Amino acid sequence: MNALVALCHFCELHGPRTLFCTEALHPPSPDPSSQTGASLAGERDGDREGEGLTMRANTSASQRGEMCEGCRSLPASHPGFVSIDDETGIRFLSHQHPRQSQLFSVVRQACVRSLSCEVCPGREGPIFFGDEQHGFVFSHTFFIKDSLARGFQRWYSIVMVAMDRIYLINSWPFLLRHLKLTIHSLQSTALKVFESEQGVCPQRAMRMNSAFSPAVFPHQRSGNAARSLTSLTQHTNLWASLHSSFSWLLKACGSRLTEKLLEGAPTEDTLVLIERQTEQDEEMSCWEGADGGGPKPLWHQTESELGHDFHTDEAKLDELPDPKFRSLRHLRQVLGVAEFRQLAWHVLMGNQVIWRSADPGLIKSAFIVLKSLLPVGCVRSVPYSSQYEEAYKCNFLGLSPDVSIPSHVSSSEFSVLVDVSSNPGSQNSVVDGEAISSAYQFSITSASTQPTDKGPTLLNKLEVALSNENLSVEVVSHCLLCLKEEWMNKVKVLFKFSKVDQRSKEDTQKILALLGTTGPGEEDNVRLLKFWISGLSKTYKSHLMTAALGGERSPSQ
Repeated sequence: MNALVALCHFCELHGPRTLFCTEALHPPSPDPSSQTGASLAGERDGDREGEGLTMRANTSASQRGEMCEGCRSLPASHPGFVSIDDETGIRFLSHQHPRQSQLFSVVRQACVRSLSCEVCPGREGPIFFGDEQHGFVFSHTFFIKDSLARGFQRWYSIVMVAMDRIYLINSWPFLLRHLKLTIHSLQSTALKVFESEQGVCPQRAMRMNSAFSPAVFPHQRSGNAARSLTSLTQHTNLWASLHSSFSWLLKACGSRLTEKLLEGAPTEDTLVLIERQTEQDEEMSCWEGADGGGPKPLWHQTESELGHDFHTDEAKLDELPDPKFRSLRHLRQVLGVAEFRQLAWHVLMGNQVIWRSADPGLIKSAFIVLKSLLPVGCVRSVPYSSQYEEAYKCNFLGLSPDVSIPSHVSSSEFSVLVDVSSNPGSQNSVVDGEAISSAYQFSITSASTQPTDKGPTLLNKLEVALSNENLSVEVVSHCLLCLKEEWMNKVKVLFKFSKVDQRSKEDTQKILALLGTTGPGEEDNVRLLKFWISGLSKTYKSHLMTAALGGERSPSQ
């Protein structure tokens, strides 16, 4: 993170002053032409950095006459503190002032504003200010007890300066939590010193009993203004400790958030995953806050076991033991071309796909592979159950082999059953994934009489890619992703046209022809589009409905 942290102090004689500053120096880019030259350059850079710190201390010699003990942290001859992060090579340098003159003016302005201009209610607490030219500042002001100060306390602030406003605002809770720890440590240490000094010589009673004279007041105050933070806390290693705290804060704050480049708007799958995660968090918080245990909801018992993040399906597939299906092409090779097309057709149409097997891992691998055919919002999965679950609860259902299928399901054209049985001639030992066809027998049955040879168009294009052995599994996966995005765009147009605008059937037929869904397999294409409407995110649907209502009201306004 390109930021720096500084401790500032309001001196009663000289105003706002910077006491201590920690900044991060990133390693220079390596020179590929010569390793030796790079190492020598690094050594020279290190020398220059040390020289820069000394030069900064020397250039401030002219200001030392205007600095009291309370305005100074490190002696002029002190080289500063340096810490090196072995993982990244970043060096954290601490001194009274920044090394660069431009940063010096930025920190100086942040110091003045945090202690004189920008004041929060109660004067103690966090504030945020800044602009694009001078940077943005997170500041936390606080008081330190001093028995010799006016009002028995002195005013300090810790500021973090960065050019990235969004990053700094997003880091507000993190910075506030950890800066409070540092401030509390300083205040509690100074309070012990204050109470000890007051026990020896109570200043309040002395000031009330002493005669006040305007002529001698400046002389009385001049001796009391020059108390350093080290003397207030009686901490001999105070600046080294602050260097460690500030260095860790810069490192932790820079690594807790990462930037990602997003190309275009988020996909519907991403929006659905965010919504599901939010619902799951809310559900968990409700159950944690309720009295007693109580049964968990069904979806929490099933889908949460597989997880809502479909982007980790590939990792989950690798974790499953053999035998397992590794890809759509592998599943097609094991089941056969005709059987795979029949199964994939039922998946794309939204019918309930039921697998019965004694091997839960095999069923889970089949569901992970088949789920890639659908948008995330269209998938409701129960990976393995000891009883039948209705189709409205799940369109992917895994069962143990002894579970019977209800008659209304086995006779329905909206379901397909895959029975997996062990091959009598195979051994009972674990077989390799490529030998599934020799170890198991697969029987696919369905009451549906609708032919699957015409469509849908998405399945036809997918089978062309699967049958092309010149295309790798990764390429086929990307082809399927592009096909799904293409048809999800058609789904959005159909939803807007038919559900939001509520056009007539004739107009809907025209838009279907414009989308290229008519012709061979038209019935399957339309059925696919209607089923995939359930995969649209609530955010997208709400946005369209709100825009439509706003458009209806606008002419009358």
